[in-house]
Amino acid sequence: MTWEVVIGIETHAQLATQSKIFSGASTAFGAEPNVQTSLIDLAMPGVLPVVNREAVGCAIRFGLAVGAKIDQHSIFARKNYFYPDLPKGYQISQFENPVVVGGQIVLQLGQGDDLVEKVVNLTRAHMEEDAGKSLHEDFQGRTGVDLNRAGTPLLEIVTEPEMRSSAEAVAYARALHSLVRWIGICDGNMQEGSFRCDANVSVRKPGQPFGTRREIKNLNSFRFMQQAIDYEVQWQINELEEGRAIQQATVLFDPDTGETRAMRSKEDAQDYRYFPDPDLLPIVISDEWIDRVRGEMPELPQAMRERFQALGLSAYDAAAVTASLEIARYYEGTLKVAGNAQAKVAANWIMGDFSARLNREGLDIDAAPVTPEQLGGLIARIADQTISNAIGKKVFDALWQGQGKSADEIIEAQGLKQITDTGAIEALVDEVLAANPGNVAEFKAGKEKALNALVGQIMKAAKGKANPQQVNDLLKKKLS
Repeated sequence: MTWEVVIGIETHAQLATQSKIFSGASTAFGAEPNVQTSLIDLAMPGVLPVVNREAVGCAIRFGLAVGAKIDQHSIFARKNYFYPDLPKGYQISQFENPVVVGGQIVLQLGQGDDLVEKVVNLTRAHMEEDAGKSLHEDFQGRTGVDLNRAGTPLLEIVTEPEMRSSAEAVAYARALHSLVRWIGICDGNMQEGSFRCDANVSVRKPGQPFGTRREIKNLNSFRFMQQAIDYEVQWQINELEEGRAIQQATVLFDPDTGETRAMRSKEDAQDYRYFPDPDLLPIVISDEWIDRVRGEMPELPQAMRERFQALGLSAYDAAAVTASLEIARYYEGTLKVAGNAQAKVAANWIMGDFSARLNREGLDIDAAPVTPEQLGGLIARIADQTISNAIGKKVFDALWQGQGKSADEIIEAQGLKQITDTGAIEALVDEVLAANPGNVAEFKAGKEKALNALVGQIMKAAKGKANPQQVNDLLKKKLS
């Protein structure tokens, strides 16, 4: 490649608090416009903002999760700019002293044996309040303003410019999305605006200084993020190769056209005239507070992946079953019943038949008809050879359709126990050999496919319940 892509991501994660960051107004989604505002959110004269302690706790939790430094003495600042949905004329944010400094997100790139890890370093994560929302669709020639979101607590998470493709950027966004949901600080609902990404994109010749960046705002879909970055990269390359300079700007992505378009020139920090907010005291975070939050943290994805690999999973499989907290919990629930010796088999079932069924029926994992305990019981019956793997798929279908409370009940009710009696299987083998002399002759003539045909006939005669390994062993013995 003659051009190198440089990408940094800024993400706004709405913190999972019931009230806003500086007032007691609700943060619930879906209310009628402008009913969840308070005088504090509007900065009316005489009001006094007070920081939401739970929002600070969420920031601490994130800092611990990414291995960052927690700034134990951080301050809020006023970021001054005008926009119709910013009622104060400024936004309360953090500038010089963010609560979280540094940290890392580990990406899983590639598949199977080609899986590699990439570390993306974070610059900072700071708390701030959200603005309102401008509404254009329902007003002819006018714009409505809904201030319900004004004052909603956000954690803005900023990376170093270390990603080199749209694929890496999307992998980072997915990993971050999974992490904030995993540790319970954000519901991650992109359609509702709880998790929004801005991508800073530039291109340069390899080894040269960074080029001029353009910021793609408010990307609320992983698919749109990839499309937007790919278009922006090609646009910048075309501009530079035509001899035109890139102007720093904020741009929007239009999913209908697949193009980015400039919205305004990009501001730098000095344009916002930051100064410490005179109404808010510094946030002082004690060692005891940090230790208490650390003690409440769940096991993190990286530690869980390592634990699962110790049970025999590949790095790829371990990454797959920890892709989200819901999948990880389901996997652990399945293993609790099936046993750790079935770690690989359980992963195959969950990422195979189970996930395929969820996707086909458009279900979330929490709505799956088959519980972890039921799947674990099914896997245990395959492992102890009560049923074959082929019969296991029939039992899984029956569980999905609610035909029984457990695999054992379905196996018993439908008479699906595997035939393991050598004498009974030998009788079936003799019967099939006698009825298929042509296949026997073909096999003895060197045609290996004839053996498969004979196995199929035996399994058909046994209604799929004969132990496949015993069938193969007996058949080969008699044909030798």
